[in-house]
Amino acid sequence: MKVVAFNGSPNKEGNTWHAIKMVSEELDKAGIATEIVHVGNKAIRGCLACGQCIKMMNEQCIQGDDPVNEWIQKMKAADGIIIGSPVHFSAIAGTMKSFLDRAFYVSGVNNSLLRHKVGAAVVAVRRSGGLPTVNQLYNFLCYTEMLLPTANYWNVIHGTRPGEATGDAEGVQIMRTLGKNMAWLMRLVEHGKGAITPPERENKIRMNFIR
Repeated sequence: MKVVAFNGSPNKEGNTWHAIKMVSEELDKAGIATEIVHVGNKAIRGCLACGQCIKMMNEQCIQGDDPVNEWIQKMKAADGIIIGSPVHFSAIAGTMKSFLDRAFYVSGVNNSLLRHKVGAAVVAVRRSGGLPTVNQLYNFLCYTEMLLPTANYWNVIHGTRPGEATGDAEGVQIMRTLGKNMAWLMRLVEHGKGAITPPERENKIRMNFIR
């Protein structure tokens, strides 16, 4: 089994990276490999709302001049996904948000590429804004019917300078617990394949409340 993790911080090895590493260390103990992709230092445009991903149904965003389509395929091939972001104005970092908007919409409209994969979100913050940001990240995971492991508190760790989050004892425990629970859930899913029939996927009903 394999997990792909996306680091939405501009800093390659800042506190978001450390949070992801804490989770991935527990996955590694369970024999689950993790690949970390650095998103936050790339030039990623936002969604154009052009609808071409719906029209083409080829698992791709029409904007092909950045790594988003490559990352979508990494997500499709993985058994688990971690999305991590620092907090920018109580929200997801801009580049990460642009990537998530495009990747998760493409995966959703293309027969839910990420459905029933195991997904988790982590956030690194200096002081406050962590909870709104982790909630925003989980909106993406829920949209695609992913399976969500929990920790023993919200998945937020505190620190300012790179590596400072390792001194947040409670935050470290949260990430460690998340990693253990994610590994356990992934093993349950793997052992359930062929033994328990998953629910059939329903086509999305779209309602507009303005008549």
